[in-house]
Amino acid sequence: MKPIKLFEDAITNKCGSLKEAGINRTMFWAYRNSKEAGNELIDFNEVVWDSDVEEIVKVCRDNGVEQFTISSTFSGLINTLAEFEKHGCKVGGLTQVKARYTDIFTQERAVIPAFIMTL
Repeated sequence: MKPIKLFEDAITNKCGSLKEAGINRTMFWAYRNSKEAGNELIDFNEVVWDSDVEEIVKVCRDNGVEQFTISSTFSGLINTLAEFEKHGCKVGGLTQVKARYTDIFTQERAVIPAFIMTL
């Protein structure tokens, strides 16, 4: 996964307040969880608030992130996808990503479906 310096610095320095550091928490946790899971792309596996979309897209553009995934199945996801579209993102199909949790049968990270989002 492409490292984002601001996020890596926050992790290394154990940043006390993401807000004070100017870091969007939704984007940060998606980045951190994706890295921990071993995904190639940032995966949003929790709710993405429509109010965060513009900032998420900006962080991606500022850091050369051209694709990310959304594996969350929260209600209202279609509205969030439409909000991403307003900010220049396109749904690029489906893929599979590693989940945050372990599959009880394989004892490895579960593999789940996700939307590919392209900037």
